Order: sequence, then C-alpha cells, then structure tokens
Amino acid sequence: MSGPGTAGAGRFAAHVRRARESGSLVVQPRMGFAGARRMREGLQAVRDVAAPTAGTVTVDSYTRVGQYARALEALRSGAELNGFPLVAHGARRTRGVLDGVASQDFPVQVRHGSALAGRLVAVACAAGADATEGGPVSYCLPYGRVPLRDSVRAWARCCELIAARAEPMHLETFGGGMLGQLCPPSMLVALSVLEALFFREHGVRSLSLSYAQQTHPGQDLEALAALHRLAAERLEGGPDGGPDWHVVLYTFMGVFPRSAAGALRLLEESARLAVRGGAARLVVKTPAEAHRIPTLDENVAALEFAAAVAADERDRVRVRARTRARPVPAAGPYGVYEEAALLVDRVLEQAPTVGEALLRAFAAGLLDVPYCLHPDNANRARAVVDPWGVLRWADPGRVPLPPGTPRAGSPDGAVGSRQLLDMLGFNERRFDVEDVLGRRLADGAAA
Repeated sequence: MSGPGTAGAGRFAAHVRRARESGSLVVQPRMGFAGARRMREGLQAVRDVAAPTAGTVTVDSYTRVGQYARALEALRSGAELNGFPLVAHGARRTRGVLDGVASQDFPVQVRHGSALAGRLVAVACAAGADATEGGPVSYCLPYGRVPLRDSVRAWARCCELIAARAEPMHLETFGGGMLGQLCPPSMLVALSVLEALFFREHGVRSLSLSYAQQTHPGQDLEALAALHRLAAERLEGGPDGGPDWHVVLYTFMGVFPRSAAGALRLLEESARLAVRGGAARLVVKTPAEAHRIPTLDENVAALEFAAAVAADERDRVRVRARTRARPVPAAGPYGVYEEAALLVDRVLEQAPTVGEALLRAFAAGLLDVPYCLHPDNANRARAVVDPWGVLRWADPGRVPLPPGTPRAGSPDGAVGSRQLLDMLGFNERRFDVEDVLGRRLADGAAA
C-alpha cells in the first residue's frame, strides 16, 4: 500500500486501509440501477454483506458518452437503463441516495467510462461520492473515438476538481483493464502506473492502481507483484511524500464462462489471486455475466462468495508463511516488471509532463494496445494466448521491449480471425470444461 503521504487521504482509502490491516479483502460490485430508490436499496444491500465492502454507483451508457438529454428522457419515461443516470438525477438527488448509506465503513465509488467526464465528475463531487474511476487513456481508447488529446485535457480538469474538494476524493485508474482482455500484462501495468502518475501530477492525493485478471494465474501473480514494485518506485518519495495508494484487482473482464459452476470457479480464482497478489480490493463479477445484467441478489451472492474464498485463501497464506514459503518476486519468468519498467521510462522521456508524454508515446507507437481500433492507437501490436494460457507478444510493433523478450504465434506476428475468436474464448472454455469434467466424474462415481 502507500508510503508516507497518507494523511487526509479520505474515507475510501481509510476504509481500504482498515480492512487490509485486519487481514481482509474489500469486495465491490459493478452495479448500477436507473431509479434513485432502487439504487439506494442496492447500496444498502451491499453495505449489509458480512464482509468489508465498498459501494458502487455504475453510470448508464447514455451518461457515459455525454447524452444527458437522452438519459433524462429515458428516466422520465421509465425506459430501461443499464446504470444510474448521474447527471440526469443531479447532485441533490444523488446526495439523497448516498445520505445515511455511505459512511466511514461503507464508502461509495462512481464508476462510469467517460473520456469527457468533467460534468459527470463535477456532479459526483457535489453529491459527496467518496471515489470515482477512469483516466485519460483507459476511459478514452476502449470506449469511442474521442481524440486522445481531448481526453487528456478533460481528465486534467477532472483531477483538478477532485483535488480541490474539501473532503479528499479517491481516484482509481482503469489502466489495468484496457479492453478487458488480450493486452499483455506489462502494458496493463505500465498504463496503470502512467495514469497514476498523471493523477499525481494534477494534484490527486488518494488513488488506486488496477489490474484485470487475464488467462494465466502465474503470470497474473507476477503482474500484481510488478505493479506493486513499480508503484512504490515511482509514486513514493519526493517533497510531498507521495500519494496514498493501493492496488485493486478486477475479476476477468472478457468472455465469461456460460455455466454457473465455471463462472464461480473463475470468480474463485480471482479472489485467491487478489489475496496472494497483495491486492487490497477486488471488483467482483457474477455468474450471470455471460447472459445478462445481474440482479441485486446475484451481486450480493457473488460478493459473499468472493469474501468467503478470500478469507479461506488468507488462512492458506498464513499457513504457507509459517512454513517459510517465499513470496512471489516482482521479477519473474514472464518478464512483466522488466517490460513495464522499460515502457514507463520510455514514455516519460517523451515530454516534461505525463499528459504530453502519453500523447507523444501513442503518436509514435511506443504505447500501442493490441486490437484497439481507436484512431489514436497505432494498432500494429499483436498479442496471443499460448497453449498454456500465457499472454505473450506476437508482434510488439514499435513498443519497446527488453532484448530477448520471447514472442509467440506465427513468425510474422499475424493473428487471424479464427485464432482471435479462439483466444477471446480461452477462459470461457477453460472453466466450462472444468465444470463438464467435474460432472462426468461425479456421474461416474455415482454409477
């Protein structure tokens, strides 16, 4: 977690810190409802889970792209929305949703997905939300065609709004979740660190760095270790002592298993990974992920399941510690730390400010997110999931990598459509196959 700069970090960070000191993992849903009453009921249900939780107000898709009039029209007509129309409700009504529910022991975060988030963040600040999420790259490239320069400018203003609030507000970078899957872990780690540095540059004092579970537990564990090491190296120290920070893990954000048992196994793996990898918080998905938007009860059940798995894994970690098991080193067989550190250094060399360095790095192809179609992304880099589930570079394009970095796939780095679809479904097949094999074994034993 953070270094010396932790005073006055706000109640979101304080809640996460208390949970960590007590040996618990904070679990959090990705949940949003259109109506104010339903949103309040949802927050109350999450608050009442028998584990440390954080609340989430996930914003609807109209609001994310600035279509506030359409969100308001849908709200007034009773049309279905896939989240809470924060701007349409306004600061006063949103504050009414939070009052008496959000507290020191249950802070609430607004999650959205907006590249031009100034108005949305202003309403969240005025409503008294404890935290929000995003970043100039991570909330721009995956979600539309807003020019990256416009997003950098808008997120600089968002950071300044957050930093100016009297009650410290927490900001989480989405950099570790780019496109959900098929982005090499070193790129995810580098983007998470770079966005955190951007936040710090614009005055944010409480932040978290994200990483999304991918396709190989060992590689993911190494990535979390690399993220912790790089954050400590780059964020701490200096005249201000550095911001308060922690690491948050997202349960896999790509194509989900279709069977309930397979989905629960994937969620279980993410909870164990969070504990073993030293994450302070886990953003949870539900077994309904492959089929529809989950209900409130399904969100609560997933949180309870993840918390129980995390507690079990915490006990296992303590047993391993007593037997002198060695911790996972930041530098390991997958080279995540070395690749990510080189990326961060090369980007920061481009300009005196982080924002301008990000723009120049993408323009030069030094940062290139595989399979991302945004006009400001070079889209030359390619990654593949090898037969063992390790996510490797097939063709890095102009992305700088350490000498000798292994590559996978065809000699020219090309990835065909059939191979891409197979890779997108890797975790779906892996965990659903476990379910099928388990049922066959059970049927054989019964016979």
